[in-house]
Amino acid sequence: MAVARGDLAMARIDLPLHATYEMLCFHAQQAAEKSIKALLAHLGIDFPYTHNIAILVALLPSDLQSVSLLREAERLTPYAVLTRYPGEKEPVDEERYRRLVGIAAAVVEWVQDYVSRHG
Repeated sequence: MAVARGDLAMARIDLPLHATYEMLCFHAQQAAEKSIKALLAHLGIDFPYTHNIAILVALLPSDLQSVSLLREAERLTPYAVLTRYPGEKEPVDEERYRRLVGIAAAVVEWVQDYVSRHG
């Protein structure tokens, strides 16, 4: 979770000169992904090396798979590779960036809460 919190901090920095919102969204995606992997590890569930949040959520027990926030986090998956492989994708504007960082922050907080309640 410490690494996930670090990625979330990176996602929240002011947009640096010559950077794009896609670059910050990468860190938002990483924060959510690493939080879900921490939850899987806490539950003793092995997981593959993947950036696909839907695959990770599908490994959770069924009661957790239905948590709408975790399903919403699946929207972050494309940002794991968006900045590494330039293409024809539409640029991320500030409004979308803020929505995605909000999702990532909520996932980090939710997982921290869950783990502390189910120690």
